[in-house]
Amino acid sequence: MTETVRAGYRVRASELVGRNWLNTGGRRLGLEDLRGKIVLLDFWTFCCINCLHVLDELRPLEAKYSDVLVTVGVHSPKFEHEADPVALAAAVERYEIHHPVLDDPELETWQAYTARAWPTLVVIDPEGYIVAHLSGEGHAAGLESLVAELVAEHEEKGTLHRGDGPYVPAEATSGDLRFPGKAVALPEGTFLVADTGHHRLVELEADLATVRRVIGDGTKGWRDGDAGTARFNEPQGLAVLPAAVAETLEYDVIVADTVNHRLRGVNLATGAVTTLAGNGVQRLLDAENQSAPVSTDLGTDPLGTSLSSPWDVLWSTVLGQAVVAMAGTHQIFAFDPATGALSILAGTGLEGLLDGAADAAWFAQSSGLAQDADGNIWVADSETSALRKLAFDVSGDKPVVTVETAVGAGLFDFGYRDGAAAEARLQHPLGVAVLPDGSIAIADTYNGAVRRYDPAAQAVSTLARGLAEPSGVLIDSTAGEPLLIVVEANQHQLIRLPIPKEAQSVDEGARQTQRPKTAIAAGPLGLTIRFSAPKGQKLDDRWGDPTQLKISSSPEELLVSGGGTAVGLVRELVLSDTVPEGVLHITARAAACDGEPGGEIPDHAACHLYQQDWGIPVVLQPGGETELTLDLRGLD
Repeated sequence: MTETVRAGYRVRASELVGRNWLNTGGRRLGLEDLRGKIVLLDFWTFCCINCLHVLDELRPLEAKYSDVLVTVGVHSPKFEHEADPVALAAAVERYEIHHPVLDDPELETWQAYTARAWPTLVVIDPEGYIVAHLSGEGHAAGLESLVAELVAEHEEKGTLHRGDGPYVPAEATSGDLRFPGKAVALPEGTFLVADTGHHRLVELEADLATVRRVIGDGTKGWRDGDAGTARFNEPQGLAVLPAAVAETLEYDVIVADTVNHRLRGVNLATGAVTTLAGNGVQRLLDAENQSAPVSTDLGTDPLGTSLSSPWDVLWSTVLGQAVVAMAGTHQIFAFDPATGALSILAGTGLEGLLDGAADAAWFAQSSGLAQDADGNIWVADSETSALRKLAFDVSGDKPVVTVETAVGAGLFDFGYRDGAAAEARLQHPLGVAVLPDGSIAIADTYNGAVRRYDPAAQAVSTLARGLAEPSGVLIDSTAGEPLLIVVEANQHQLIRLPIPKEAQSVDEGARQTQRPKTAIAAGPLGLTIRFSAPKGQKLDDRWGDPTQLKISSSPEELLVSGGGTAVGLVRELVLSDTVPEGVLHITARAAACDGEPGGEIPDHAACHLYQQDWGIPVVLQPGGETELTLDLRGLD
């Protein structure tokens, strides 16, 4: 293995083909327009938490090399809604993307560059040749080294052109709120809103329009302090603590400060903001954490513990703790404010839909939480377009958690269908709330709807349609008959809706992601994951092989042998000849530490865990591939 992300071949880059361009002032770009620049293609889709992580990882690199590096976001959608050009334009604004974006709804450029996972990064040199092809996140250091090499090389050759790139900012669309995420009711009858796009919290009067006060200075960042100086970075979920609990603490509200990878506390009386948990370093899973049992203790040093994109938070009356939807690791965490203890409540960290015991369950970017009258927690599991439930058995010494799916079929299944829950379909839901009768309201975000799941009838109906990416729902009991408040993110507002006695009936069918399926032959399949540590790092082999593969399939019968977890990045699989198609779930990891190859790893050297999850749709057919090669980092 080499120590660089650079590929050892010269292949001419394919043309950039798509429907439209954003952030270019209406100009359509071709590779010839970018000749002389180092081009970084970022294949992304705006539902993907890993893609959002990469956007932030790339910002320092783009700033440092602004005169020689052009990032092009190639938006290759997973969900149907993401192919809507209006929705894409809103996402580009929401995530403050300051580089050109190619709208690739038919995945033409995706296929031309053989992308297999979101995110994928491809580096093109100033002469138009591919020099690196990477998957997943965590590549900033390697990319910086590579860009520096390319700058020196092509400056010497005279093929590097310095100067401004083709980015042209779009006009902003927001008002007092900007892409709000979630909201909670406060005891005085007002509402606290995560003003996500403005990186602050806003307290609204009961009319949902008048701003009473603002918490946070509106600048993206992390800083504790009073209401006027504190800083957040895309806050999302909010939880108001019970009065008896808040009395023992110095805060009343817990905030999921998503891009800061932290939990923050807010004192409603003073507006003061403090950090409760998270060290600001994005959490990556390791083998021990993935196989750990439910309620795995992560210690009582919350400020020294890494979190990963906490998206929602609520207070569990059963646990007497805060429960956190940890979207970045596909898990549910618990946080005890009294002791500072953090624990894993449910989820192995593998991305997918799998029910059962909490320590074996799979989630996929869980983004919304709500508690019912029995203390069960309902989960909007966005990437599986599912409604899940954490059911608590409190008959023993401590609660036992089981994960159940109420609505949803899998990682690539979505749609808009009312009726029996087994056949009903959602599309990337982000929020949930428990209605007065015990049914569940769902912010069905990418369907632009609010849906209702009735546990008694095990059926789904529609409460409202035509909304612009509803991201949160909550009950408003402040005046007479309860109403439903919807956080309508892409309209930058909160609205009230009646809770009707009877809902609409909708059936527009079920769909699957129109992602190309890889043709595979039944029988033996050789799997190879290519990995090379970035420059200045070496594989950490002090305690044995520092690489690992974890492999499973949906359905389980697809994989005859070769599944499970073991060291190494090469595996022989055997696929069934009786299953026509399915999904291979592959997780690859490698550990590297700062140090030069051939030398010892210095004491206290910084070490890095590289990980990528693939969900690869496959179709079994004669003449299909018998070898599958994926890239965790650069090519040798």
